Amino acid sequence: MDSISANDSFIHFNKKCYHALNEHLKKNNFSKIFILVDENTHQHCLPIFIDKIETNVAIEIIEIESGEENKNIDTCVGVWNTLSELDADRKSLMINVGGGVITDLGGFVACTFKRGIAYVNVPTTLLSMVDASVGGKTGVDLGVLKNQIGVISNPDLVLIETRFLNSLPVNQMRSGLAEMLKHGLITGESYWNKFLDLSKLSLDDLDELIYESVIIKKNVVLQDPFENGLRKTLNFGHTLGHAIESFYLSDPKKPTLLHGEAIIIGMILACYISTELVGFPKESTLAIKDLFKNYYGHTNIDKSDYASIIDLLKYDKKNNHGNINFVLLESIGKCKIDCIVPEEVITDAFNFYGLK
Repeated sequence: MDSISANDSFIHFNKKCYHALNEHLKKNNFSKIFILVDENTHQHCLPIFIDKIETNVAIEIIEIESGEENKNIDTCVGVWNTLSELDADRKSLMINVGGGVITDLGGFVACTFKRGIAYVNVPTTLLSMVDASVGGKTGVDLGVLKNQIGVISNPDLVLIETRFLNSLPVNQMRSGLAEMLKHGLITGESYWNKFLDLSKLSLDDLDELIYESVIIKKNVVLQDPFENGLRKTLNFGHTLGHAIESFYLSDPKKPTLLHGEAIIIGMILACYISTELVGFPKESTLAIKDLFKNYYGHTNIDKSDYASIIDLLKYDKKNNHGNINFVLLESIGKCKIDCIVPEEVITDAFNFYGLK
């Protein structure tokens, strides 16, 4: 359980990470190395990571502010300017050490600087390990609209060092777990059943569960890298989840929802819609709602906000020809893609979520 290949990139775990990176540095004549961090990974992760690098190539550190609100073109411009000021060229290497904001934005910056330089992702949050750093999606938000600008391009390496999770706050761990729960729902009961009693999960279980989650996403991405079919299943819960996340980001009076917290709500809504439209068992929807709410709690969504959230659905990246396309569940492990959902059913789903 040390390394797996993923298309043209390679994913390495724990003790194999630094060996793979140093071999990569030896084989490639990089002119300069740039490490992108935020203030948190600069303090907690960079000292561990940089101590393991074996190279005579000059290393420069670029720090940006953490947070989804900084995942935008303005931040990219700042990083592009810094790269230029530090004499980066087309043989430079970018290493992104951080969560999903860092790997998404850093990958996009690397793909577009001088028409593309090599980059490596070093995810440091659970969410980025099982989702953001794997699959080749890079990009930034457009205002509060999630991931509207970007390209698909795989990093040279993905290095998953689970030791970095030791400094992660509990809410960030829960955010990442949401994507693993999604992988269980869309893949099948074998993986899903491992999460049925979340109270029994410990950090000791994480390495195996993270590995399995990465394998699930890697296998989907290999079969459908450009999201023409199967890869759409990875968006289960994300159509409404992203809209909820964007809405809460846009309103300073609302609490900030982490990505996984919004996706948990989105998955409860999607399960209800699945029951109404494609026959997903009602008892499964009720059980999933109870499981998720017991672990994540309840977010109050005012009925007066439904219309504004629903209006944001038109910006979802899966839409085409004016249609809002949902991923629904016929059963655990069996998805139906490109589903059109009437607005009244979406409203009913919000009402269902609001019932405690």
